[in-house]
Amino acid sequence: MRLLLLALSVVELTLGASKLLVTVVEQKTGRPVADLKAAEFTILEDRTPRRVEAAEQPGGLMDLMLLLDTSLLGEMVQPVAGSLIPQLQPKDQMAIVAFHSSADLIQDFTSSQELLRRAVAGVNYGNAPRVLDALYAALDGGFRSSSFRRLIVLLTAGVEGSSRVSQRDVLRLARRNGVSIYPVYVMGAERSLFELLARETGGASFNLRELRRSADGPPGPRIFEVLRSQYVLTVAGNLSLGERIKVEVKRPGRLAVSWLPLD
Repeated sequence: MRLLLLALSVVELTLGASKLLVTVVEQKTGRPVADLKAAEFTILEDRTPRRVEAAEQPGGLMDLMLLLDTSLLGEMVQPVAGSLIPQLQPKDQMAIVAFHSSADLIQDFTSSQELLRRAVAGVNYGNAPRVLDALYAALDGGFRSSSFRRLIVLLTAGVEGSSRVSQRDVLRLARRNGVSIYPVYVMGAERSLFELLARETGGASFNLRELRRSADGPPGPRIFEVLRSQYVLTVAGNLSLGERIKVEVKRPGRLAVSWLPLD
């Protein structure tokens, strides 16, 4: 047994260590769980346990792309965009992409909240939404000049049209580019899709109706509380891009856990 443990230790040292970004949220309240220790995380890769060496909450600045639904139903979520913009810290950056049957950049990354408010106020609404196509277009080069943590907040009425790309295409591109996806939606027809996009990119999903029942005031502060509450886990050895990884938390209660391997 000692020889086996020694051999495993040698293998882990040879392979080095990997970083994994993890978000943990209470399902009932949508609040982040912010006091977890390394020993409370369990990581499986192809059902094989991986040792968590450290768990940190580094914080830091973000480059956030807001995908704003401007389809025929999208106007119902425009006020939510207005509650998100004031939550930016002075050096955070946000870009605005309007999507319906296509995706259009209407404001490049900026720290100016005034420019962002003007961009949101000036959008026109129409056509059918293609959520997955919009996500893929945003991920494909949208963060090329990004310097900070990369996030997409998908602000949608909750309806998916006839996208040409698949959810697997979107997930692979998000993981390859190190982007976490945070769907914020009204109608629940695509709930499983939004939860999948969040879970496999280190993000979180928000149903606006449920969020309004559990939070006081506008949704922006609660959403940003989650955006700023990630863990970075140090894991012994190398990890895959995420398709064979599962992360669990040893803590009572119903928790939503998501993950994203980092370079």
